[in-house]
Amino acid sequence: MRHALIFWISVSLAVLGLVTGMLSDVFGTLSVFIFPLVLFGLLYYGYKMTPAGKTRTPGRPRTKVKPSQKTMSKVAGVRKAQTAPGKRKSYPFQVIEGSKGKNDDQLPKYH
Repeated sequence: MRHALIFWISVSLAVLGLVTGMLSDVFGTLSVFIFPLVLFGLLYYGYKMTPAGKTRTPGRPRTKVKPSQKTMSKVAGVRKAQTAPGKRKSYPFQVIEGSKGKNDDQLPKYH
């Protein structure tokens, strides 16, 4: 709640500053915004022209990478293991019974 209050106070002061700046000196206020807008435009243009941005175009086919035989054998092993959903996975863990004497009469039925 406190952060929202600080945010809205900051926004209202920024809007108040813009309005008073526009009323007093229109061209001075607009010249202040030119540099950030140009910078934002250049960053946006640079983002769109990166190799990652170019791969999103639908006209270009993607280059296929042929996986190695070792990778294919790993993938085939994973696929074989996934085909039998009825089997349980075997984990290297086991339950070790404690050495303290347990009294089953004192244990509740549901716990």
